Amino acid sequence: MPKTDYNLICIGAGSGGLISSFIGAAVKAKVALIEKHKMGGDCLNTGCVPSKALISSAKAVQLMKKHSLYGLKNVSYEIDFAQVMERVQDIIAKIEPHDSVERFTSLGVECHLGKATIRTPHEVEVNGRVLTTKNIVVATGASPFIPPIPGLEDVPFSHSDNLWQLRKQPKHLAVIGGGPIGSELGQAFRRLGSEVTIINLDRGILPREDLDMVQFIRDSFEKDGINLLDETSIERIEKLGDTSRIHFSRHGDKQHLDVDNILVAVGRVPNTSGFGLENLGVKLNKNKTIKVDKYLRSSIPNIFACGDVAGPYQFTHMAGHQAWYATVNALFAPFKKFAVDYSVVPWCTYTDPELARVGLSEDEAKANNIPHEVTTYGIDDLDRAITDRADYGKVKVITPPGKDKILGAAICGVHAGDLLAEFTLAMKHGIGLNKILGTIHPYPTMSEANKMLAGAWRKNHAPAGVLRWLEKFHSWRR
Repeated sequence: MPKTDYNLICIGAGSGGLISSFIGAAVKAKVALIEKHKMGGDCLNTGCVPSKALISSAKAVQLMKKHSLYGLKNVSYEIDFAQVMERVQDIIAKIEPHDSVERFTSLGVECHLGKATIRTPHEVEVNGRVLTTKNIVVATGASPFIPPIPGLEDVPFSHSDNLWQLRKQPKHLAVIGGGPIGSELGQAFRRLGSEVTIINLDRGILPREDLDMVQFIRDSFEKDGINLLDETSIERIEKLGDTSRIHFSRHGDKQHLDVDNILVAVGRVPNTSGFGLENLGVKLNKNKTIKVDKYLRSSIPNIFACGDVAGPYQFTHMAGHQAWYATVNALFAPFKKFAVDYSVVPWCTYTDPELARVGLSEDEAKANNIPHEVTTYGIDDLDRAITDRADYGKVKVITPPGKDKILGAAICGVHAGDLLAEFTLAMKHGIGLNKILGTIHPYPTMSEANKMLAGAWRKNHAPAGVLRWLEKFHSWRR
């Protein structure tokens, strides 16, 4: 084919597109990055960063509510919801330079702010200009799914994209959906002072996680005063002045709930239309993600995809992980190709307590008849957790029978996402529980929970015959 302007064009400047363009420029390819809205994508502007900023404000409130547990008294505070939301924007602004046009231009990436349209597999139009390229990486992310509930469009409602425009605190917030987004934000709003009802179609919140781990979060929700309606089907929503009346059915009973704000949090759909893929006949999966092979190539070999638009995971860290494979395969195939590695994928839900997991869960092991053992350690026994009044939750590890190989790990407790990293590293590099037990962990820290878990596994597998012989040996030596 004729010479092209670029080796690589990345469409979308979220985690996937930013990392893809960064890697391309780092290996001295000529790279263009196109973003139609804001640099940083969902994670910076409407997802991870703002939600965790809101959660941190809610945690501060919770600490003040529990001040007597820390030996404090006469502590008073007042929540300024508008100021809380402005703080969220301040934090976005502080992180923004990391993902800015200026930074990526300095790294050698040519940035274009405008809507991309893929004309051919080697031509992308932006701002009236046609750019030619050897390869394209599509990293266009996903958008909130709006369920077809009768009457929903007639009432004001929020979702994870527009929630951050709120400056008036909801008196009563209905959260539709009991997944990670609904659970995290629902708890945050409750701790900031809103009455919160979570309406969940599933049998329980966070349905991908083991019930015994989720129970710690359910208990926390109950203490917070969150009204949790599981196995609930919304039939219609009615506008009554400034109030939204939600008509629903639960366990065969028809009921209604009046609220002044609704947060829709029932998942996200990939952004695969409106920029030319359909005109090229790029194949999609049933869930509308781009169908890619193990090298992250679409049905058109020089068009790659990564992140939410490709699936199968909708995590910022997965978008970054996939971006490396998509970029390297785009730039160096056919000389060298790398199959994307999904063998060890961690994730975390940032409720209080946090719930983090990597690998196989106990429920999955049972459902698939996988031989396994379960070892647990209660964080209520950990010295550092006790000193910090954070003595709740547990660590759970799945291993093959009689072996210390880690098949999966789950942690529910304070800083669970941080603590999970040790198990993730161990799984990735074949390190067993005995090695973790033999590693010095500083005292007193939360990280000791992992070592305590390894110790519990070792105790459960102590060789009874050898111990009986040692007892006799020591008796003889006395």
